[in-house]
Amino acid sequence: MAGVGIRTLKEFSIPDYILVPGTEIKSVSHIPLCPVIVFINTKSGGQLGGELLVTYSSLLNKNQVFDLGVKAPDKVLQQLYANLEMLKHNGDNLAAEIQNRLRIIVAGGDGTASWLLGVVSDLKLPQPPPIATVPLGTGNNLPFAFGWLKLSLVVCSLDSLQHAPVINLMHGKKNPATDIQSVASFLNQVKAAKEMKIDSWHIIMRMRAPKEGSCDPIAPLELPHAMHAFHRVSSTDKLNMEGYHTYRGGFWNYFSMVFNHSIGDAEMYFMNIAQLAKVKIMKKQGQWEDLHIPSRIRSIVCLNLPSFSGGLNPWGKPNKKKSTYRDLTLPYVDDGLFEVVGFRNAWHGLALLAPNGHGTRLAQASKIRFEFHKGAADCTFMRIDGEPWKQPLPQDDDTVIVEISHHGQVSMLATPLCRSQSMHDPSSPAVDNEEEDSSDEESLENSEERRKFGAAETFKYPDGIDIDIAHIS
Repeated sequence: MAGVGIRTLKEFSIPDYILVPGTEIKSVSHIPLCPVIVFINTKSGGQLGGELLVTYSSLLNKNQVFDLGVKAPDKVLQQLYANLEMLKHNGDNLAAEIQNRLRIIVAGGDGTASWLLGVVSDLKLPQPPPIATVPLGTGNNLPFAFGWLKLSLVVCSLDSLQHAPVINLMHGKKNPATDIQSVASFLNQVKAAKEMKIDSWHIIMRMRAPKEGSCDPIAPLELPHAMHAFHRVSSTDKLNMEGYHTYRGGFWNYFSMVFNHSIGDAEMYFMNIAQLAKVKIMKKQGQWEDLHIPSRIRSIVCLNLPSFSGGLNPWGKPNKKKSTYRDLTLPYVDDGLFEVVGFRNAWHGLALLAPNGHGTRLAQASKIRFEFHKGAADCTFMRIDGEPWKQPLPQDDDTVIVEISHHGQVSMLATPLCRSQSMHDPSSPAVDNEEEDSSDEESLENSEERRKFGAAETFKYPDGIDIDIAHIS
């Protein structure tokens, strides 16, 4: 085991003078093959986050391992890259090699991984490092999508917030091992992993400050950490008037919205998404079109990766004939399109449990716009990458607008078990394997069928505010 530890230190460690500005520069003969920066949410996974912090710190230079509850990732990366640029300017070849080879490891849930992805996106780093995920959360959709977790057994439970069936997945190793041997093995997987670009998606929400009522008013810090208040709006914006607020953020895996009702409320049960909002999509640049939403569709997912609710794929694999007829393409993660899927009950119900199960495939688009006016519902539930919030809907003649558009790309690290497909990868099939749509929701419905926001502070906490990261997955 000692041999593994020594090799790991050489291949993955970064010397102090690179990490800590002002440290004495020492000559280093060995260039690490895979230098890493490790961020760990010690509040995730019970005690496992803290145990991983100890193990990584024992294998690597402790100055390249960070507890997210103590050190903010944007501050860490800003300091590191500023020091790298200074050292490179002074002719330090090791600094140049480390910047070229650097990889990031983030241990936590999907919320933590999204936080890091947002920071890397916003900092606009030279040669942004690709990211590997250690699954410590509940959904772990990003690890599933890129092969860091393997799916096996499916079970079902009740989500008390939404009063709706939610599928939780149990897999061979629900949580990562924290011993030295296992962490060293994971580091070697990171070294061997391939880089894969994935699309980033920007979300903007405009709403009047909600009044007191059955839905609590939303304060900025009650929104997911990928959302923040934004005040620079165009003077030509028709919603740029007193009392309206703008929130902006980003996601990489999914945005979802569910129409909720109280159990036993028969009248509300027959309400659907089409009665809640006008929905438009953009397939071609500059051409908005209405999205037809079949009756009884009560939840919608805008999906970028083939992993939702702990490893399920709501889009499924449409056969070639159906894809051609409906002008559908393979769900690549880097094609500038997301998949829009509808479900007849809250979130996704039981449709995904069946063989070849999937939701109602509504469209593939580069933009989508939801416009909510006064209706039968006073609120809806929304999520981005696993982080939920309760969204008040208009009570008077107000409007709530949610718009999603493409916003660049980031790099992930993928293992050979990766289920995500790239349009630029020759190994990705041109068409999916044929499937029998015996378990889809479409048959239950009789087959019904950019702006660049550039918000540099999108994913950062407000200065001077102490954030408890315990509730971030």
